[in-house]
Amino acid sequence: MLSAPDDVTPRHAAVLMLFAGPEKADPVTPGGLPDGADVLLTQRASTMRQHRGQVAFPGGAADEEDGNPIVTALREAQEETGLDPVGVRPLVLLPRIYIPPSGFDVTPVLAYWPKPSPVSVVDPSEASRVARVPVHELIEPENRFVLRHAEFGYESPAFLTDGMLIWGFTAGLLAGMLTVSGWEKPWDESDVRDMETTLAEYGMEVRGR
Repeated sequence: MLSAPDDVTPRHAAVLMLFAGPEKADPVTPGGLPDGADVLLTQRASTMRQHRGQVAFPGGAADEEDGNPIVTALREAQEETGLDPVGVRPLVLLPRIYIPPSGFDVTPVLAYWPKPSPVSVVDPSEASRVARVPVHELIEPENRFVLRHAEFGYESPAFLTDGMLIWGFTAGLLAGMLTVSGWEKPWDESDVRDMETTLAEYGMEVRGR
């Protein structure tokens, strides 16, 4: 867990790590990953001043009346994707993670979606895409690599699926989930690509990661 410095008062936020698919494990797949399992992700509009084109979990800053991170994550997800929160089953709050560029202390809310509702882009000025990404695509070795910024020495796990480049905070959470769940397949961890060049190919930039 990355904590905020003692002299910084972070803003609170939450993201919804929402997985759907059969509840029953598949005994022939890594970690019992069910066939049809997916995770809900959004892609920010390319016209945004910050984080343009970046893929993320639904989520955002907490409102005073939210009360807890679950309420924040569900509210933001509903605003961004139109999902019905009634069909979401929150499972656990993961440890808060401080994001220095934004100053947010983010709580990931892991949840299961037994009864998925329709989702789509609510505000095209903020998001260009809402996608239920198959987890089986994320674990394929050819879809995984590492991004490295030569000057800063910063490294990030990365996933490439259906034309979307997932990196930074979101990719880190996904990579951790795949590892602890046992869903991960062996992949070429020596596949390290230049961060700035790769992000530029997908209309993104390092600033505001």
